[in-house]
Amino acid sequence: MEQDTLPDFPTRSLQARLLTWVLHRYFAWSRGMTMGVRAACFDADGRVFLVRHSYVPGWHLPGGGIERGETALQALAKEMREEGNLEIGAAPRLLHVYFNRRTSKRDHVLFYRCDGVTQTAPRLKDREIVEAGFFSPDALPAATTVATRRRLEEIAGRAPFADIW
Repeated sequence: MEQDTLPDFPTRSLQARLLTWVLHRYFAWSRGMTMGVRAACFDADGRVFLVRHSYVPGWHLPGGGIERGETALQALAKEMREEGNLEIGAAPRLLHVYFNRRTSKRDHVLFYRCDGVTQTAPRLKDREIVEAGFFSPDALPAATTVATRRRLEEIAGRAPFADIW
């Protein structure tokens, strides 16, 4: 892997940092542990889908939190639909479970691989998603996060699966 440090990203606004702080405090109060899902979503051409959020820098794999009463696969399908207008093709494969200590001391991420993913319509910019699209794994956007690059290296067999997101 070429880079082991985070690229220079614009600093998040005070409003975005405050919102993140408030949400994490709420989740800490309302839930003993948080769990989320993320997926490496590949289309028929082998391209991976990435999103760029308005509230955190860099390009990421789609995903989000699992809500009460929701299964991991339901959460995965919901996040794929919301973040990219994506539909699952082949059955998602759970690849690994990570501890996400950058978010909190109690957050875990279930990481899936989804092949044969299709997009029902282009994902238009809104308040949450600034950009989204499919990219060749060997031509990722420059601002793709270190964690995202690491997950793709793990999938490709060029790096062992880590325990920390």
